[in-house]
Amino acid sequence: MSDTAVAATITVRVNGDEREIPAGLTVDGLLAHLSLSPRMVVVEHNGDILRRETLAGVAVNEGDQLELVHFVGGG
Repeated sequence: MSDTAVAATITVRVNGDEREIPAGLTVDGLLAHLSLSPRMVVVEHNGDILRRETLAGVAVNEGDQLELVHFVGGG
């Protein structure tokens, strides 16, 4: 492997569980990878609550911690 090679996966913590995910994802890409709609989830990334409009611009890096809170409809 050359020095310029990039890891195919990284390890992050999602809701307390370690997960291997594809390297190079944004938070928006991570939600898509997990089949979650950004409209139905609040994301905390390394202790910061993210605004929905910023999800596509925030990179997910090795060792990041994310908390995903799902909204559930009902009546």
